[in-house]
Amino acid sequence: MFPRGGPPAPPAPPGPGPLADTVRLLAGELAEPGPATTTLLDRLVDVLLIHVLRAWLQATSAGPSASWLRALNDPVASAALTALHADPGRAWTLHSLADHVAVSRATLARRFPALVGETPAAYLTRWRMDLAARRLRDTDDPIEVIARAVGYTSEYAFSRAFSRDRAIPPGRYRVRSRARHETAPGPVQTG
Repeated sequence: MFPRGGPPAPPAPPGPGPLADTVRLLAGELAEPGPATTTLLDRLVDVLLIHVLRAWLQATSAGPSASWLRALNDPVASAALTALHADPGRAWTLHSLADHVAVSRATLARRFPALVGETPAAYLTRWRMDLAARRLRDTDDPIEVIARAVGYTSEYAFSRAFSRDRAIPPGRYRVRSRARHETAPGPVQTG
């Protein structure tokens, strides 16, 4: 159907720069596969992602847009995000997080929301709910174990927080997300 066993490669974007260069490399490898093509494509896609993120950050740097990605460029916000991600189950407060990052509470309270778009407490709650949702979907861990792992001292408190965040209790979320996952179409097989 297609020459060399695959569809034609998309045209590379015009212009100089690392993003265009990476796309050209990808297009060339797709057009003429060689030894270790799969490994090379895997690495090039990683490089492409980095260049796309950099281009997006550069293109949006003039705007007031806040995001965790933009916050990674700030040493204070980045250190706070790293701490929250490394230990989401810890009983973080603004004071303890500021101490951990070695800044004043006022500095953290001002810079974090300006860069991330929400307070450290709101970000931590959302991160905990995302982690819990993933564990509910992917593991058979009891809800109480998941609750403690993401920083809740009781299953009841966790269930209330999860229900408020996801509009569904954790047990029902587990059942529904697994049912959706099992009925979702898999990758398309070619060849």
